[in-house]
Amino acid sequence: MPADRLHLVRHGEVHNPQRVLYGRLPNYRLSDDGRAMARSAAEFLRGEGRPVSALYASPLQRTRESAEPFTELFGLEPVIDDRVIEPTNVFEGKRMKRALLNPLNWRHLRDPSVPSWGEPYADVVARMDAAMREAWDESDGGDVVIVSHQLPIWVTHLSVAGEPLKHDPRRRRCALSSVTSFERTGNGWREVGYAEPATTAGAVDVGAV
Repeated sequence: MPADRLHLVRHGEVHNPQRVLYGRLPNYRLSDDGRAMARSAAEFLRGEGRPVSALYASPLQRTRESAEPFTELFGLEPVIDDRVIEPTNVFEGKRMKRALLNPLNWRHLRDPSVPSWGEPYADVVARMDAAMREAWDESDGGDVVIVSHQLPIWVTHLSVAGEPLKHDPRRRRCALSSVTSFERTGNGWREVGYAEPATTAGAVDVGAV
């Protein structure tokens, strides 16, 4: 039987002392605070009394580590799904403020609607939707958790809401370890909740664009 609800959970704070845009770069782990944030997200869903029957995660280290509290609390091993990974980005490994001051990088900003600096938003929406549909249909009832990243979660929200995918990255409503929840309506999705169960005051959150 299909799932009852699907939750897109963002990873917790990443250990990023250089404050670079880490994108898909390897070896970016959660900070100690990030692990506590991830735990808060898992405890939030347990506190809602929602049975979680399936767990998926992006293959990157920070998302796999953010899935660990769900494994502990719900007894589920995460299925690694490449479709819910962070998008590609030409600014990986750079500090954004410095990168944007370099005229050689300005050509990457020519079309924010695509965006011209990375994987097209429409492609991210398509792969996220495919992963969500498959996870929903293969569920044995209960809720599905997918641990992913800020941009994939946010453009999924925009798509479901019928809003333009072009947006200002500084204005995303997708905090660290936030939970964005959906249900199926016919052949589409309906967003039914958004929560920020983790304390993020003072967190370093500069890894996405």
